[in-house]
Amino acid sequence: MKKRSYLFIALSAIIALSMLLAACTPTAPSVSEQEPQQPAQSNDSSSSSVEKEAAPVTISFWHAYNADVEAVYLEETLIPEFEAANPDVKVESVLVPYDQFRRKLLIALSGGTAPDLARVDIIWVPELADQGALANLEEVIPDFATYSEQFLPGPLSTNLYNGKHFGLPLDTNTRVMVYNKDMFAAAGIEKAPETMAELLTACEKIKTLGDDKFCFADGGTYAWAVNPWIWSFGGDVTDESITTSTGVFNGANTVAAYQFLKDNIENGYMHPGMLGGGVDSWGGFGQDQIAMLLEGPWFPPLFGGQFPDKEYGMTLMPAGDGGSVSVVGGEDIVMFQQSDKKDAATKFMKYLLSEETQLKLVSVGQMPVLKSAVESDTIKNHEFFGIFLEQLTTAKARTPHPRWSKIEEIMTNAGSAILNGEVSVKVGLDDAVSQIDPLLPIE
Repeated sequence: MKKRSYLFIALSAIIALSMLLAACTPTAPSVSEQEPQQPAQSNDSSSSSVEKEAAPVTISFWHAYNADVEAVYLEETLIPEFEAANPDVKVESVLVPYDQFRRKLLIALSGGTAPDLARVDIIWVPELADQGALANLEEVIPDFATYSEQFLPGPLSTNLYNGKHFGLPLDTNTRVMVYNKDMFAAAGIEKAPETMAELLTACEKIKTLGDDKFCFADGGTYAWAVNPWIWSFGGDVTDESITTSTGVFNGANTVAAYQFLKDNIENGYMHPGMLGGGVDSWGGFGQDQIAMLLEGPWFPPLFGGQFPDKEYGMTLMPAGDGGSVSVVGGEDIVMFQQSDKKDAATKFMKYLLSEETQLKLVSVGQMPVLKSAVESDTIKNHEFFGIFLEQLTTAKARTPHPRWSKIEEIMTNAGSAILNGEVSVKVGLDDAVSQIDPLLPIE
């Protein structure tokens, strides 16, 4: 697949590009360093009751859309379109840089000035729901059981906490294996690996190209990087009920996943950047030093801009005992319990989640979350969304737990110690389990 410079602008507000978002100059109103301010409410006692009833309701919508493209499209196209069809509702768009978003949101919640709606990272939903900050949409949307059936199950699951839905998916992404066609040809590899065994064989061939050539690279041992390997080997972080990690995170399948990564680093197949310190994986890929990467739908447009002549292909995550399983990324739209404008907020939420709007957002690089949108000609004929949507059919969300950030920290530290050879795989995972289990009970 040969990428060209005119590809779509990259998807944003995802973990891998969060720091880029922070560097953007907002076109939308930005939130100040102090407690975020909501639109001023009129207290004009001279207004007649009729005028008050006729005045449109203003709702606030926080997001971290890319300031140069996505936020502009939201404010100049989508919001005006919505307001024209719903003259009783006005939408205030508030762009918050991703790296400041969570902190500012918590400040607003503590001060009673939370927005009505927000587009948030999927990993924040359990924490916010546990704090009682989010509205249970099953109670807000009367036909929720039927309404929710239209969404892809993976993205929808990121909103489920304690058996209730506290948000809905707004956009989604996942990671697939990207491979360097030139390096594959030089090593005599005729097709992309479909299984872990085939991946290992490919790595052996890539290494014959030279000691400075690597089969695979990633940036660390955090969940976004290692969970696709854990799941594809049949392992996991906790059991399905999220009550224990014992026998799961230190179970045979998870041990096999970490052992596979450890062996491939020791053999020189995987780039040592996975041990920490980072790696210029795109530069290495573009300069024929790294043969494979796990990347999301932001890769084609951004990489194509840097290396317009580099030929590469994309394939599913190689399958292990657990199948081909990658990680779900993306953003959810949530409504805050503090909002006294839930009906108006629901109107705008449903507008953003309509098939028409979801397909319009494709033009700025957003992957849709509706089953009907995925089956549309727009998506079927899209230049590169197809492989990501196929991977999403088996992709999983990271553990939906309010203490996930701490759990992931333990995972990251354990993975680093294991891959650096400081401890054996089993000892490292046993130690991690002893730290994770006490975090799982929720009072």
